Formats: sequence, structure tokens, C-alpha cells
Amino acid sequence: MVKVLAISSTGGHWVQLLRLMPAWDDCEVHYACTSPDHEARVRALADARGTPVAGYHAITDANRWAKMKLVKQMLEVGSLIARVRPDVIITTGASAGYFAIRFGKLLGARVCWLDSIANAQELSLSGAKAGPHADLWLTQWPEIARENGPHYKGAVL
Repeated sequence: MVKVLAISSTGGHWVQLLRLMPAWDDCEVHYACTSPDHEARVRALADARGTPVAGYHAITDANRWAKMKLVKQMLEVGSLIARVRPDVIITTGASAGYFAIRFGKLLGARVCWLDSIANAQELSLSGAKAGPHADLWLTQWPEIARENGPHYKGAVL
């Protein structure tokens, strides 16, 4: 069975990631988010679909203005990936997804970055940095798509 890590920051990134749940119905799925408050909802959504949750992992919320939190988040994400050993990582961003893409590739995972639908004018900073390292790099806006990525295959919302 394919082991998937679905990881993102909270808010819109998380909402978009959860909309993708049907894509991994036949997989062992671990979820990771920068909020500990989402576990019950994830489990309820998965139960309603008849798909179990292999694990829920809360990681530190961080951004580029909180450097020490970023370091902590990076270490947590690296540790999580080393423990879970996912075959596939999918993320909608932001920094947690960036770190997951980078560590995941080091450990041989296939990785997918789906840039947030909120980034209609330009790629997110995390997306611009992570995308070139992803096996599949997607945008939700056709105007942002480029020949070498990100690619447009439709929108989640």
C-alpha cells in the first residue's frame, strides 16, 4: 500500500489539501499541519469516506519572519519524514510543505507541490522555492503556468 504524507500550514492551504482526500482513498495516509486543532475534523472526514487516518501530526507554525520557529519546524518536518517514510508527499504549502518536499526527495519520496489558489498573480515564495524540486509542480491558475512548471491541470476550489 502506498504511504502518503499530506502536509500543509493551516488556513486556506489546509482547506485545499483536504479537498484532495479522494485522490488517496486507497493509500495509508498521514496528515501533518501547523495546527493541533484539525485532527478531529480530519478523522471525521476520513471516517465519512470510509478511509482510515494512519496518523495526524501537529508541527510548529512558522513563517519567514520567525526564524527560530522556522528552524524548529524544519527539524520537526525532517524528523516526521524520517519516522513515517512516505512514498508520496503532497502539499499545498507553505514553509512546512517546502521542508517536506526537500526532506522527502532526500529519502526517495515522490513529491507534489500544489500552489495555493490565493496566488493568482504570482507563485508563492514557498512554491517558487519548492517547485523545482517537486516531481509534480502545479498551479491553480492557467496564467501562472509555465512550460517547465508549474503546470495547470485545474483548480481545487
